[in-house]
Amino acid sequence: MRICRVLINDEILYGVVEGVSETGDITDETMVATLHGHPFGEVSPTGDVFPLVRAKLLAPVMPSKVIAVGLNYADHVKESGKEIPAEPMIFLKPSTSIIGPDEAIALPWQSEHVDHEAELAIVIGRFCRDVPIERVPEVILGYTCANDVSARDLQKADGQWGRAKGFDTFCPLGPWISTEVDLDDARIACIVDGEVRQNGELGDMIRNVPELVSWISSVMTLLPGDVILTGTPAGVGPLKAGQEVAVAIEGIGILSNPVVDRV
Repeated sequence: MRICRVLINDEILYGVVEGVSETGDITDETMVATLHGHPFGEVSPTGDVFPLVRAKLLAPVMPSKVIAVGLNYADHVKESGKEIPAEPMIFLKPSTSIIGPDEAIALPWQSEHVDHEAELAIVIGRFCRDVPIERVPEVILGYTCANDVSARDLQKADGQWGRAKGFDTFCPLGPWISTEVDLDDARIACIVDGEVRQNGELGDMIRNVPELVSWISSVMTLLPGDVILTGTPAGVGPLKAGQEVAVAIEGIGILSNPVVDRV
């Protein structure tokens, strides 16, 4: 199932997307069946169905927090010149950094080097804390694409990552939440203006999804809609105004965003 959050007739609604192409593209036949309330619990259709082209896709959730995991692919650790951390290395991105599909990533004047980072995002489906690894599937609603946009020069200058990764628009999410994804074999890619910059496999994560959710939930309580970013494979690179950057994950879809200078 693909769960989306859309703007239809000036109303924000959750819905279920049907009729997506095999490559994850939206067509004239793609429809959205709207839901009562939210999807964190029993899904209740309203009975209304719209062509998705008549709606505006929004970020699929607006979480209380985004917890991001750094250095979780060995090839990215190597290109960063660092070592694999003994435990997961986490940081927070503010909810104000979230944007949806086709919304612009705004490059801040404070930075001269902003990078893309394609990531799998976990969407938490229920209140949880201290989740055993074997019960992690019970607390996950699904998965979406994410771009952990990072002001690399500020990251190095500050010695910590709050400013570098916390600017407005620095956390694109979407296009929807897929409730079933092959986490072992699915590929993840980042494409900038048609050029493949990153190309990896979700199965190459140093610490897998159950390990990450269990460990993070031992640190902080997770709420429905909270998002966990799981790290990025090698190939991170700079973004410039005028470019188009896309994150593609097999079994989910394609998240595309234009890049502009912040006004």
